[in-house]
Amino acid sequence: MTEPQLPEPIERLDVRITRTLAVISVPMLRVALGIVFLWFGVLKFFPDLSPAEMLAARTIEALTFGAITPDLALPILATWETLIGVGLIIGRWLRAVLFLLVAQMIGTFSPLVLFPTETFTIFPFVPTLEGQYIIKNVVLVAAAMVVGATVRGGRIVPERGAAAAARYADSAGVAEGQTRPT
Repeated sequence: MTEPQLPEPIERLDVRITRTLAVISVPMLRVALGIVFLWFGVLKFFPDLSPAEMLAARTIEALTFGAITPDLALPILATWETLIGVGLIIGRWLRAVLFLLVAQMIGTFSPLVLFPTETFTIFPFVPTLEGQYIIKNVVLVAAAMVVGATVRGGRIVPERGAAAAARYADSAGVAEGQTRPT
């Protein structure tokens, strides 16, 4: 099924917009994700500023069978999240940064299982505010997956089909077989 053809001036504008979005959307998503991690990480360095700090600290204590106490867990988590944020913002060492993010997200979702009475009013359908705070991280995981899909040079292509991909590559200054402009 093909989409209806737009009037020529609108079609040209639509092509320019979608090509621009294809170029800038993943880097913007990466930086936005980095800002969220940096912001939440830095908050954890200051006692009583992060609404989830005690639940996070208790979760780390439970996951490490008491080896890491809450007073030590929070600075570790703050550093961990800050490193993820900085790495995403600067766009370096993305494989390592995304590995840290995956590990952090496993810990983030753990309270849903470890502390269900604190994360749900009716398990598993009605989350508390803390549960909602945790569940919304599904969006962060999806964003990280999109960023992760580009670490080997992948990109978003604004049009489908071989001819459209060739037009995109020509207009973006990409030679055949390359994944990035030269």
